[in-house]
Amino acid sequence: MTNLKNFIREIPDFPKKGISYKDITPLLQDPKAMDFAVDLFIQKLNNQPIDIVVGIESRGFFFAALLAQKLNAGFVPVRKKGKLPAETLSEKYDLEYGIDVLEIHKDAISKGENVLVHDDVLATGGTARAACSLVERLGGNVVQCNFLVELSFLNGRQQLSRFPVASLVEY
Repeated sequence: MTNLKNFIREIPDFPKKGISYKDITPLLQDPKAMDFAVDLFIQKLNNQPIDIVVGIESRGFFFAALLAQKLNAGFVPVRKKGKLPAETLSEKYDLEYGIDVLEIHKDAISKGENVLVHDDVLATGGTARAACSLVERLGGNVVQCNFLVELSFLNGRQQLSRFPVASLVEY
């Protein structure tokens, strides 16, 4: 099992015309493919210690929680505005047609903790950059940003140029 791309289904014109959506649900349905992906992510960390794995809402939660468990680290969700119950810190980021907001609990990360940021897809990089900003504002050290899929033609790595970036499948 060397090509995870075989487990990603492309849906043309979803969610709107001209978009080719990368559907990861076939990969999630295959436990061996999921294990393989988690192992690859861990290899890409090169034995760096991780205290917290941040998962970005919502598809980033799938692998972030699995990585946290395998790395014996905590899991912290970063969510859209108004979804977290305790006191939060917010970060705005640009969308293709507007602005959105991500939030994290203020007590989720302690100063000096090593943090792995994970999401399913790296597109333009705005969402991940906002998550990294939240981590740093809480005093965390972003060790790496992980993505299952990278849409390299959208140049998202440029938004994350200060951080190491790892992706498993590239389009």
